[in-house]
Amino acid sequence: MTAIDPTAHLTDEQIEELGRELDAIRDEVIASRGEKDAAYIRKVISVQRKLELTSRGILLFSLFPPAWIIGTAGLSVAKIMDNMEIGHNILHGQWDWMRDPKIHSTTWEWDHVSPADQWKHSHNELHHTYTNVIGKDNDLGYGIMRVDEDQKWHPMYLAQPLWNFINACFFEYGIAAYDLELGKNLHKRRRKNPEFVARAKAVGRKIRKQVLKDYVIHPLLSGPSFLTTLAATFTANLIRNLWSHSVIMCGHFPEGVQTFERRSIRGETRGQWYLRQMMGSANISGSKAMHFMTGNLSHQIEHHLFPDLPSNRYAEVAVKVRALFEKYELDYVTGPLPKQVFSAWHKVFRLSLPNKKPKVKTPSKDKELVAA
Repeated sequence: MTAIDPTAHLTDEQIEELGRELDAIRDEVIASRGEKDAAYIRKVISVQRKLELTSRGILLFSLFPPAWIIGTAGLSVAKIMDNMEIGHNILHGQWDWMRDPKIHSTTWEWDHVSPADQWKHSHNELHHTYTNVIGKDNDLGYGIMRVDEDQKWHPMYLAQPLWNFINACFFEYGIAAYDLELGKNLHKRRRKNPEFVARAKAVGRKIRKQVLKDYVIHPLLSGPSFLTTLAATFTANLIRNLWSHSVIMCGHFPEGVQTFERRSIRGETRGQWYLRQMMGSANISGSKAMHFMTGNLSHQIEHHLFPDLPSNRYAEVAVKVRALFEKYELDYVTGPLPKQVFSAWHKVFRLSLPNKKPKVKTPSKDKELVAA
């Protein structure tokens, strides 16, 4: 069902003024970046590395249940920190201004089977440019789910809750496959393309490196605790995958988040791009600890508006951004984690079924929004 455009009350002039106000917020943060921010990311990296090393050390004795529980919990948190607050944000270029060659988007590699350069292309260049544009943003449903009622329904979508759960459990591998665009590149002609072959080999090398580290070397070092350490590492990866998938689903898929038609971004201005980020994202409310463990992607709206600003500044930015939502009478989609998870999964189930009612068309506009 096509809903009424929630931005229809805004004039073109208001949208461009909104863009200027958001530019001013961004400029203010950029001008104030400094040693305090640099100290933050260096401390986070230091804590993460010490936590991972300590947890892996404890797991050398994972044959003993207390060591297994403590080591697995610590390794799970360390892996989440590496992917969310550290890797994701460094690869966005949030810390490039420090000019530290060790903490830079061009040199950083993360604890993930997807090579950093491939992820940066699919995520930074495509997803953040074409946020929630159906047919352009493959992050929207990862190419395996129906994400909007205007999409033609097919019986295969009945299984999308199952596919989504499997994708959540093995999320890092799903991201690697998504970065390779396997759906279109497995075609007989495309899979022989030299560029695709090179990228596939790079993913294969990264997978081998991760598997060797997590499932061979570390368990072997545990000696008699080999099997329990193997199980602990698998559990830590599973927890990390389920957590990161949940955070990303909550930021892009809850009820109230808008999707867009391709034609809606033709001739898109800076203000209209900002507006699309605002309407196509959702936040998660919670404590400072929760925000940290999400990599501050609990501030998904602010992240989509300013993907290259330091993540530790999103909390202060969110106050100003929310004020602009109220000023321009826009809906700031947010809620606690359980609510957002339920909302996202409800949407997954709802869109797995054929539409119950015929679509009701509304007059199209250049900034037309199609509610999911």
